[in-house]
Amino acid sequence: MKKVEKTNVMRALDSLGISYEAYEYDNTLTDGAHVAESLGKDPSCVFKTLVTVGHDRKNYVFVVPVTGSLDLKAAAASVGVKNVEMIPQKQLLPLTGYVHGGCSPIGMKKKFVTVIDESAKDKEKIVFSAGKVGRQVETSPQDLAGAMHAIFAKVATK
Repeated sequence: MKKVEKTNVMRALDSLGISYEAYEYDNTLTDGAHVAESLGKDPSCVFKTLVTVGHDRKNYVFVVPVTGSLDLKAAAASVGVKNVEMIPQKQLLPLTGYVHGGCSPIGMKKKFVTVIDESAKDKEKIVFSAGKVGRQVETSPQDLAGAMHAIFAKVATK
C-alpha cells in the first residue's frame, strides 16, 4: 500500500483532531469539475478557495463550489465591507503560502476572515484543496468552519 505524503493542511487537521479523507488526482487537471469527476465526487461537493482584498485593504477568503463563481457583491456584504476584488494571482503565494490551484483555507501564512458558501452547510462532507496541486481532502463543512472560525453565507453564483 502506497504511503500518502501528508501536506501541511493534513497536519493542521490532525492537530485539530479533525477526521478527513485524502485524495490525489492528476495535477494537470485545472478545472474543478474535472477534478471532481476524476475523484468520483459530486461537483457540488467540491470547493475552491478564493482570496480577495476589500476596499479596507484587508484580505478575505471565500470557499465556493468549483461549479460556481464568487458573487463579489454578496461576498463583500458577508464580511461587512463596501466591495472586494480578487487578488492578483502573483500575490497569492507570498500572501498565503499557496500556489494557484493548491490554495486551501487551512494553513495560510496568516488567519483571514473566511466565509464558506452556504451550499456547503447541509452537506455531510465537502472536498477542498489539501494545499498542493493534485491533492484534496474531504471533511465535514462544520469541522472546516470550526477550524477556520468561518461563517456560512450565500456568496456563490451557480
